[in-house]
Amino acid sequence: MTAAFVENSRASDGRAWDYLLQTWRELDVPEGWRAEIDEGQIVLVPPPHAHHNGIAEAVQSRLYRGLPGGLGIYQTLGVHVAPLGKLYVPDLVVMPTELIAAADPEVSDPMDAAEALLVVKITSRGNAREDRTKKYRAYARAGVPMYLLIDRFDTRGPMVTLFTEPNEDGTYKHTDAVPFGKPLTVPSPFDVQLTTGEFPGAAV
Repeated sequence: MTAAFVENSRASDGRAWDYLLQTWRELDVPEGWRAEIDEGQIVLVPPPHAHHNGIAEAVQSRLYRGLPGGLGIYQTLGVHVAPLGKLYVPDLVVMPTELIAAADPEVSDPMDAAEALLVVKITSRGNAREDRTKKYRAYARAGVPMYLLIDRFDTRGPMVTLFTEPNEDGTYKHTDAVPFGKPLTVPSPFDVQLTTGEFPGAAV
């Protein structure tokens, strides 16, 4: 990640979030980069590796096989974690299509993370620790039912972990983890199996 551009201290009278959000809306972000709001500042996330994009495409393709009507899979969609005043841009988000259609066409606002059914995050070398800890806790606090973490840099080797049943304390009750090469089932409403051996970078 790069250094922050805007900090809370520049906003006053309890309007820190409004100031950051307005600045986020107006940013001219370089192509392929993502702007997020975290810890009272705006940070830029650089473009990911080709394997990262290949994994996202493979997961999206699998999820579409079991996707119920009324749901869509979205890339680079900003989501607001309201309890913590954060704005993240996951690799994939499953969200009701009616909420996307109802979004204001004139304003680039994030969606409420609490409305997501599934968030998918694929780690990069520079942000893996935050995806395992800070973002894990944030999505649990937001009440996201499923957080799929695809960690190419796990110390045990590349791993895929599905966290389900969020707690208000920022943890998930259930964890299902497999190494690259082993299948992982994403339960209802998707009921699909991820064939992680097909992920770019997986051992042959």
